[in-house]
Amino acid sequence: MSNPLVLLIYAAVGCAFMFIAGIAGYMLRDRTRTKVEVDIEEELLKLETRKADAEKQALEIIRKAEHDATREVEERKAAAQKEIARSREESDRTEARLKKREEQADRREEALARREEGIEKKDKRAAELVRKREETLAESERIRVGLVKRSEEIAGMSVEEAKKLLLQELEKDVHQEAAALIRRVEQETKEQADKKSRQILTLAIQKVATEHISETTVSVVNLPSDEMKGRIIGREGRNIRTLEQLTGVNFIVDDTPEAIVLSCFDPMRREIARIVLEKLMADGRIHPSRIEELVEKTEKQVLDSAREAGEAACLELRIYDIHPELVKLMGRLKYRTSYGQNVLHHSIEVARIAEVIASELGLDAQLAKRAAFLHDIGKAVSYEVEGPHAAIGAELAKKHRERQEIVHAIEAHHFEVEPRTLTAMLVITADSVSAARPGARRESLESYIKRLEQLETICNAFPGVEKAYAVQAGREVRVVVQPEKLNDNECAQLARDVSKKIEADMQYPGQIKVTVLRETRNVEFAR
Repeated sequence: MSNPLVLLIYAAVGCAFMFIAGIAGYMLRDRTRTKVEVDIEEELLKLETRKADAEKQALEIIRKAEHDATREVEERKAAAQKEIARSREESDRTEARLKKREEQADRREEALARREEGIEKKDKRAAELVRKREETLAESERIRVGLVKRSEEIAGMSVEEAKKLLLQELEKDVHQEAAALIRRVEQETKEQADKKSRQILTLAIQKVATEHISETTVSVVNLPSDEMKGRIIGREGRNIRTLEQLTGVNFIVDDTPEAIVLSCFDPMRREIARIVLEKLMADGRIHPSRIEELVEKTEKQVLDSAREAGEAACLELRIYDIHPELVKLMGRLKYRTSYGQNVLHHSIEVARIAEVIASELGLDAQLAKRAAFLHDIGKAVSYEVEGPHAAIGAELAKKHRERQEIVHAIEAHHFEVEPRTLTAMLVITADSVSAARPGARRESLESYIKRLEQLETICNAFPGVEKAYAVQAGREVRVVVQPEKLNDNECAQLARDVSKKIEADMQYPGQIKVTVLRETRNVEFAR
């Protein structure tokens, strides 16, 4: 009995334990489920928050992308507008060039039409002449037959004799009429040619009617004070001797207040001397070594300036294939004047006139312009080479392989060689037009320079003369003699001889004062 009871107790206790365990399990399950749900809700909240943040970032990225895309579109649009504007400008320039070419073509067509009209008129005149000649021959034949009969009846001449006489009379009449007609046609043709040539020259002058500056080389240098003369002369004249030896220019220090006259007929040397003298006065250091240094630098500076002037002239005329040596020589003409007219400006003007005339006549305008530009190149070296500048220029052009037409135009532009080409005649015409332009040249300046040169040459020709200087605008000449060769009495006789020679060989207004200077120096040193 005890055993069943124990088993029952054990069974009751087990059921109690199972009930308690069930209740505990249920309660534990509820608590576990509630925590999971809370975790799930928290995760869902987090996901919602992340989703909102992601949407905000997506919207921000979209807005930035839209902004970048809009800016890129605007930049591309601006670039496209600039490209369109540039294309439009290029199109406008092209249209302007085409319009200009069309106008030139129209002018040429009009000129050709006028020429054709003139040829048609000449053909009509020729046809009229032939018709009149035929009528004249028919009339003469009729008259001849009548005269033959009459001559046979009256003079009893044979037919051959009458024929010969009639032919002589008719030939004489026909020659007279033909000569009169030819003279009339020639006169009309000449009048038309003169009118046409005047029109072409007028057009050329109008197209080249620009302002030109007539430059002259400076020969007087102003000083800050008369004390500067002594510094320029230097101790025992060493500074002025160095200047004269290095530059090849005579420095005349006379009574002219605060001025020194530079006497030399090479304009580039005189320009170098002027610049050197101004630099010395500005620097204040005046001694032989400084003079030598400045002369060397200034020579290079002037040569570079001449080269740049030649290049600028070629660029202005659009001539790009001239030999560099010829460009340098053309630039040297910047310092050369002819009758007061700057030779480089004159060459540019002649080139433009020749180009316009050649274009109007239907000739090679580039060839004419090139030949006209180079026509006075010989003047750049005329101080160094003997001979006329036209021949010198032709040799220079030939040496640097210019075309034969250009060489011939250069050598013939002063009729020293008979012109054989239309280009040569164009250069001659353009040169004459430029020289004849009012105000282009001043004859008085050239005559004044020649008079000074002749005055100094006459004085230097006498024995014992060291140097001669024309001062006071040619109204006085100062002759410096060698003291060891002439005494005081001989100097007085020299002054009379020079004045007589000047009176015999020169023409001048007023009078010229002749001053002969003889200077001796005795130097000793006290020790």
